[in-house]
Amino acid sequence: MNAPVKFPKSSVNTPNVQLPIKNYQEFYHFYLTEHRDILSRRLHVTGSSLGLYFLSKAIRKRQSKYVAYGLLSGYACAWVGHFIFEKNKPASFKQPLYSFISDWKMFSDVLRGRLSLRNRKFDKIES
Repeated sequence: MNAPVKFPKSSVNTPNVQLPIKNYQEFYHFYLTEHRDILSRRLHVTGSSLGLYFLSKAIRKRQSKYVAYGLLSGYACAWVGHFIFEKNKPASFKQPLYSFISDWKMFSDVLRGRLSLRNRKFDKIES
């Protein structure tokens, strides 16, 4: 079916991969290669933050419309990052579930200092 995915260590460009990727660790590595532009990462973090804000507002106000606002603002920020800065299609078009999980993993990695929003040379994990 799908051959194992190999990611060259020195590759600067996005690796050519066969989708769908069944192994989440391999997918997350692919996902990070799709998010190398710092402005795109900043937009993703902004979108995730807005998503959390609207989720908390939905819970506080008990109105589900705020969940929709959170999803809309989160995806809008991410897609602007992809189409304008990364010049690629969002991973959510390719593998929506793994992509959604990876959005939050990347958000967590940024908060924990493993991925930089200033310069990729400060990343502590390969991207």
